[in-house]
Amino acid sequence: MKPIGVLRFLGTNCDADVIWALNELKAPNKYIWWADHFDEADYSGFVLPGGFSYGDYLRVGALAARTPAMEDIQIAAKKGKSILGICNGFQILCEAGLLPGALTKNSSLKFQDQWVSVVPKNMGSHWTRMNSIMRLPIAHSMGRYIADESTLKSLSDNRQIWLEYKDNPNGSMKNIAGICNAKGNVAALMPHPERAMADWMGSHDGKLIFEVLQWNR
Repeated sequence: MKPIGVLRFLGTNCDADVIWALNELKAPNKYIWWADHFDEADYSGFVLPGGFSYGDYLRVGALAARTPAMEDIQIAAKKGKSILGICNGFQILCEAGLLPGALTKNSSLKFQDQWVSVVPKNMGSHWTRMNSIMRLPIAHSMGRYIADESTLKSLSDNRQIWLEYKDNPNGSMKNIAGICNAKGNVAALMPHPERAMADWMGSHDGKLIFEVLQWNR
């Protein structure tokens, strides 16, 4: 069985957590270093974890989006491989043009570290095989999703809004917590599913996200 590739950028700090989560589900996995090229055919899917790639200099995710590994992620996306971005990974995918819109400063203008409830949307999407509200943690200062009106309309019309906040914590437009691309193979969310894998962590709902990644392999 081919492994799920977990990308590591300078400043990534949730990569080990994602590896642990995948190991909990007995999903084969392997790190991919930002400076390395790889053959997408050697992997079943990919995860871009959270963190502070390149210290969030320039714009969050902007430097990471222009690394050698991301050149091959672009190829993997075109070939239909499943790609999941979490928090900073969401920001990187937007900067890379693989997802529309952008993530900006929270409306509170503060770093927010709290539990939130997210509602799965567009049940026809291959990223949405859960049918209940999920409790997941957020930890970000640049998590407010924004896009122009035409992009927001396109996201709604094409069923690309994956997850919505039940009680919007950061001012994201349309309460967006996660989206996918038009093809449906690239998706991202701001909450951290790898921090919600067991009841002792506060919730086990994060398992659903990684199980969907496995189903889509």
